[in-house]
Amino acid sequence: MLVFEVSLQKPTFFLQNKTMNNPDLINKTILFVKEKLDNAEGGHDWFHIERVFKNAVLIAKNEDCDVTIVKLGALLHDIADSKFHDGDESIGPKIAREFLESENVDEEIITHVVNIIENISFKGGNFEKKFSSIELDVVQDADRLDAIGAIGIARTFNYGGFKNRALYNPKIAPNSGMTKEEYKKNDAPTLNHFYEKLLLLKDKMNTVTGKQIALERHRYMEGFLAQFYAEWEGEK
Repeated sequence: MLVFEVSLQKPTFFLQNKTMNNPDLINKTILFVKEKLDNAEGGHDWFHIERVFKNAVLIAKNEDCDVTIVKLGALLHDIADSKFHDGDESIGPKIAREFLESENVDEEIITHVVNIIENISFKGGNFEKKFSSIELDVVQDADRLDAIGAIGIARTFNYGGFKNRALYNPKIAPNSGMTKEEYKKNDAPTLNHFYEKLLLLKDKMNTVTGKQIALERHRYMEGFLAQFYAEWEGEK
């Protein structure tokens, strides 16, 4: 007598198989993103995408998710960051969709990737996601990891310099309760960004792996800030 075991686990292979007719899709996407982000601001360039991609692949190993969607979401999540397009949040999803359509990617995958792009951003921390999936959780964690720790510090000051912001001004207090629009228009000193975003990310991670990595990077930032204030006051 034959006994068949029935699995109720999510059939993630189903979506993955829809890209089998385009086995070079990930490599083509990498080349497309590299070209699009050539000469981009240093904190949002190809190397940012590459780091997020690596973080996402690492996190995905411990999650029941569609790795193809995770990879595409990571590669295309910042294809046109609204900060560099007058706040227009529609450009990135549009470019990603047009590229994936040109590669004949299944509509279900395209829609999922576009939803990741539209819902990944921090946006002041008060943004309510209109879409949820484990793939979004993975890519969001990977993106947030690149915003904290040593690289997060470097990116923060690089962008602050790009916008010609002050390093620090003791008279200007951080505002962690900004609306989405206030956050987008914020031009406070760079150090305030730690309190308005970076130090908040540890508690906003979605996955176990993301939380573990974030904790170490969070502690590194706390050490940096302690050293910064000591040097500012001439104590060290």
